[in-house]
Amino acid sequence: QVSLTELGGGSVRAGGSLRLSCSYSGDIYSTYYITWFRQSPGKEREGVASLSTTGDVALYADSVSGRFTVSRDSSKNSIYLQMIDLKPEDSAMYLCAASDDSRSRRDSFNTFYYDFWGRGTQVTVSS
Repeated sequence: QVSLTELGGGSVRAGGSLRLSCSYSGDIYSTYYITWFRQSPGKEREGVASLSTTGDVALYADSVSGRFTVSRDSSKNSIYLQMIDLKPEDSAMYLCAASDDSRSRRDSFNTFYYDFWGRGTQVTVSS
């Protein structure tokens, strides 16, 4: 089993920045992708940024491309999401998830392929 814990959420003004972290434990190398999702009331859960477990492939949703960057620090067993130029529409609960389903290699933002989830960290962006 893989355990994931998110930290770093908070409240910021539009245009501000936040850095989220997702620490992991367990057999992370049995998975294919670690992905940041976000969810707000009335909306479907949305994939934001994915990083292959090997660390050589990164994918981003169009809505955050150019503003968000996903990275890893293997020495700290952590995945990060650096967010800049935040907008009110970025407000959501941000969740870190890992997939051990090989189909995630072709569709990394499909929530159906993810079995391991953190509890989330809230991001609120004010106008």
